[in-house]
Amino acid sequence: MREELMGPKVENVGVAVVQQTNEVGEKIYNVYLLNLREDIMEGIIISSKGYGVNANTGEKVETSMLRHSLEVLLPQEAAKIEPIMEEVFGLANEYWVSFYVDSTMYDKKFVFLPETISEKNMKIIPVLGAKGVMIL
Repeated sequence: MREELMGPKVENVGVAVVQQTNEVGEKIYNVYLLNLREDIMEGIIISSKGYGVNANTGEKVETSMLRHSLEVLLPQEAAKIEPIMEEVFGLANEYWVSFYVDSTMYDKKFVFLPETISEKNMKIIPVLGAKGVMIL
């Protein structure tokens, strides 16, 4: 019974933090949702937050929860969710993604652990062709 409550397994969906350059040539980072599936994702809801412990003070730190929605994401397509600041790379950055395919609801939590968003972990992200860190 417990397995039935978990819902269908989410495959070929990813969240990526991508390094880009703004209009004045500065490095910026944006978070993208990637549909690497062969079907259309609809009614997409994404909530994001950061949490962890301040290394200097030992205090718990938590960012505001942000919520985003997308109507549709086609197969082999990516959509920008939000910008992300380097200052929160030391926190766990969580993205909870829920969506429908046909009439079936899927959801999955993607968590970038502290310090995993870094130059040394960046690879070319499929669909975007840009350098970043991706979780599938």
